[in-house]
Amino acid sequence: MQEHELRHMIGQVKAGTLSRRAFVQAMLGLGLTAPLAAQMLAHAGVAQAQPKGSAMFNPTKRGGGGQLKVLWWQSPTLLNPHFATGTKDQDGSRIFYEPLASYDPEGNLFPVLAAEVPSVQNGGVSKDGRSVTWKLKKGVTWHDGKPFTSADVAFNWEFVKDPKTAARTIGSYTDIEKIDVLDSHSVRLVFKKPVSSPPARPLGPPEAAHPQGAVPRGRHRVPQGPV
Repeated sequence: MQEHELRHMIGQVKAGTLSRRAFVQAMLGLGLTAPLAAQMLAHAGVAQAQPKGSAMFNPTKRGGGGQLKVLWWQSPTLLNPHFATGTKDQDGSRIFYEPLASYDPEGNLFPVLAAEVPSVQNGGVSKDGRSVTWKLKKGVTWHDGKPFTSADVAFNWEFVKDPKTAARTIGSYTDIEKIDVLDSHSVRLVFKKPVSSPPARPLGPPEAAHPQGAVPRGRHRVPQGPV
């Protein structure tokens, strides 16, 4: 795709003649990621789409609801996303491991374990792009009843960045210089240098490593993560 074609598509999104989802899908077809497509729109000044009401379940079939069964060609071989060797492992882990935030079909960030998505406006992102502060949801617990806190987020970073861990996700954490635990439910990530879109670096899953439970490669007790 030529630059003028890309600019034209972004202009269509701005004008409302092309949806964010269609733009993201087009970028995925070119081999880009949804977060990168969302960053392109944000850089061009396209406002993030607002969530439509509450996240209620709307069945697509009369009388719908119940279980959704999905068939993969291969079963997961492990259930720790930091050692995932493919989407089968990542998807299997996501059943009970959750990130700080994730992306919706429109390419927008929405909070999962975080209370809100950090931004310059709410004070979560520093103006120099060197740090991002996450506020965690309160009342979240691990499977054993212990509370999910900022210490778990910091521990997860220490766990992944250790070369002895050999985590496949280490690349997402290399830009972080340190993590400051501000209080039980606030944590600040400080980067080695200014980065683009600080809230997306990294998103988690912070609970994949629990100081009292997780061990490398899930060989023993596997924590169930916040519920």
